[in-house]
Amino acid sequence: MTDDPYRGFAAPREPRPDRPAEDGTGFVRPVLWLLLVVFAVANMVTSSVGGLNVFIGIGFGLATLACGIALVVHHRGQRRS
Repeated sequence: MTDDPYRGFAAPREPRPDRPAEDGTGFVRPVLWLLLVVFAVANMVTSSVGGLNVFIGIGFGLATLACGIALVVHHRGQRRS
């Protein structure tokens, strides 16, 4: 048992395995963030400007949602590897 009062009686943690070498996907997350911001701004602009087709704004909104989902999936995939 250690002298750490916050550790309690929990079993010792196994060391975390080292992360594998980068496989070239380091650019995916910044690109997804950039697209998320661009699509969100485009969605706001098309929603506030009158006279544009409503389907254009819906398309930008769906693209924003898709980028957000892709970021979550990418994050969860990176945590498991």
